[in-house]
Amino acid sequence: MTSHLPARVHAHREGAGSKFAARYGVLRLVCIEPFATALEAVEHEKRLKKWRREWKIRLIERENPEWRDLYDDLQK
Repeated sequence: MTSHLPARVHAHREGAGSKFAARYGVLRLVCIEPFATALEAVEHEKRLKKWRREWKIRLIERENPEWRDLYDDLQK
């Protein structure tokens, strides 16, 4: 969850975004879900962390079947 997505993605790519991203080389932004409030976003993030991997993959592939890096779209 972030209020400034381009900066968050940039930090991840520099290895400063999170320990998880740095450890596993998470460099592509493949899914974006906007929310009206920070509270809604945090609650959703907590739910997602409990999801099975295949459910998360299905969510990504429903919106981005090619697993295209969406970061470039943020720069336009």
